[in-house]
Order: sequence, then C-alpha cells, then structure tokens
Amino acid sequence: MIHTPSTSPALQTIAEKVANQIRITDQDCQLLFEEASLGFVGTLANQIRERKHGNRVYFNRNFHIEPTNVCVFSCQFCAYSRLYANREEGWELSIEQMLHLVKKYDGIPVTEVHIVGGVHPKMNLTFFKDLLAAIKGHRPDLHIKAFTAVEFDYMFRKAGLSIEEGLKILIEAGLDSIPGGGAEIFHPDIREKICKDKVDGSGWLAIHETAHQLGIPSNATMLYGHIESFSHRVDHMSRLRSLQDRTGGFNTFIPLKFRNKDNDMSNVPESSLIEDMRMYAIARIYLDNFSHLKAYWPMLGRQNAQLALSFGVDDIDGTIDDSTKIYSMAGSEEQSPTLTTSELVNLIRQAGKTPIERDTLYNVINDFSTPAN
Repeated sequence: MIHTPSTSPALQTIAEKVANQIRITDQDCQLLFEEASLGFVGTLANQIRERKHGNRVYFNRNFHIEPTNVCVFSCQFCAYSRLYANREEGWELSIEQMLHLVKKYDGIPVTEVHIVGGVHPKMNLTFFKDLLAAIKGHRPDLHIKAFTAVEFDYMFRKAGLSIEEGLKILIEAGLDSIPGGGAEIFHPDIREKICKDKVDGSGWLAIHETAHQLGIPSNATMLYGHIESFSHRVDHMSRLRSLQDRTGGFNTFIPLKFRNKDNDMSNVPESSLIEDMRMYAIARIYLDNFSHLKAYWPMLGRQNAQLALSFGVDDIDGTIDDSTKIYSMAGSEEQSPTLTTSELVNLIRQAGKTPIERDTLYNVINDFSTPAN
C-alpha cells in the first residue's frame, strides 16, 4: 500500500482497489491523470505488472511490410503518408515485390509479418487477398498480422461487402490477426479535428468486435499527447475495456506518443517523458482485462523503452526490420529501427527483467531466464 502525506484519500482508495484487485472506475482514472504523481501511478502499475507477469518481458521476431505510403486520407498528425494526388512522392509495392521481401527471411526464424500502409484506391480487397494467399503459399507457418481498421473499412466499403463478409475472405486467404492502428482517439470531437475523413471510433470498434467473433485476435492503440484532454483518453480506454469484457479478443494495448515532426500539427508540443510514463502506468492500472501493455521501442527509443518496463509495460515488440522507414518518417527516436535477438535480450536484461521470446499470441518460444554462457 502507498502511504505518503501528500496522497489524497481518493488516491488512497484507488491504491486499495489495486491492492485488492478491484476494478477502478472512469472517475478514478480521470483522477489519476489529474492528480497522481508519477511515483504513485508507477508503483501501482508495477504491482499489477508483477502480479500478471512476474519479471518477464516479451518480444518477438518480426518484420514489417508497408505496401504503400500513398493514401486517400489526410490525417493531421501523419508524417508518413502521401496523398494520392501526390503519389509520385511515395511508393507502391506490387505483390511480387512484397513476396520478395518475405523471401528475404527464408531460413531466418521470424514468426510474424506485420503489414500496414496507406489507403491506396488501387489496392483493393482482391489485391490484398491475393497478397495474403501468396505469403501463406510460400511460408505457411508465418503469422500474418495485417491491416488497420481504416484499411479494412475502405476496402470492404469499396467491395460492397459487410465487415463479416470481407473479413471472412481475408481469413480464408491467410489473415491471422489484426494490429491496433487507426484508433487514434475515439471521441468524435477530437476525431473531427485530426482525422475526420476516415472510419470513426464506432466503426473501428465494430471491425475489431467482428474480428474477435470470427476468432481473429487484435491489438488496440491510442494516439495520445496532442489536442485531446484527459477525459478523451478515459473515454477511449473505457470503450476498449467494455469491448474486451464482451469478447476477450485483444492481445495488448499500445499507447502511441504523438510526434509533431513534418505534419500538419507541428505547432502542437509533444508530451514530456514524465507524461509518457504516466500514460503507460495509468493504462496498466485502468485496463485490468488486457493481459499485456506494449511500448514500441523504435518510437520511444531504447533507453525510454527500458524505463517503461518500470511503469507497467511487459512487451517491447520485436526485432523489426523496417525496410520502408514507416517509423523514422513518423518521428521515431530510432533512425534504424532494427535489433537482433541478442540485442533485444540484452536490452531487457539491462533493465533487470527476464526476456521471453513469444509468438504473436504470446505463446512462449524461448525463455531467456538463464544468461548464455
């Protein structure tokens, strides 16, 4: 239990709830954002993390493919995409080119390919169905985690199909799970200002709920640290927690820090490292039904990712070969976002944690509890 002279009775009540594994309310969460110190939320988050995972920190061996950075949408925060009208500034990969990227990993023990990109009008449902089938045909054991709800919404609407109909086609072709991108902030007041022309919050949630009902797990994200208020963050996480209560289909929650480099929101200051760590910690405290909390080490930087492991985080993603620079274009702390397995293991060990290599669904592949001789 946390007892300090400056801690209010209301915060002490939250600490007691955490100690007794009682769910905190939306009002509790709001109070943590408004009044709780970094040390207070960090201590509570670490209690929860250790209760769920002990000293373990998860990572996987993965690589990313971005089919295109050409996009019909114009999100204010995006430094990655190029509008379709200016597509000569971007890239558009063919199925053959993407299959070549997959073949680069032949004989290498990667377990996951992560496929997301811009929304290109010529890359439709049939195109992506054929892509998934080609990858599975070449390497059946490779887990395909692909497409954000924004991409799904566009391709299904263009094909004149329901969410369920479209997902079933892609599942048959080889889709194994869904990343959490495109969530941003669900509240319509914020979404109207930063990404008004793409799928809304309700649509995002409907796509993920349908996927869960079809047996396809997914991740969830939140873009924080821009023009949203604490109440918008609470609302966003509340909707995710409610959906997780219904389906249990989310693997992990990933807070994504807003970056103001080379986008239409460059006038908005970025959140501080202290606020970043508070965000991770409060997410861990509030999202009691999410097993995992992930920090993308390329976006935070290696040292900050290590620090996040003391604020509720139990996963730092994977080795990541970012051949098309989606991270660096979006303001990543790491200009070459690739780590070998041994480098990731050492990164985790340096933070005093036990590295665990997992697959996409958090099945243990290698336990690095004992240092190599």
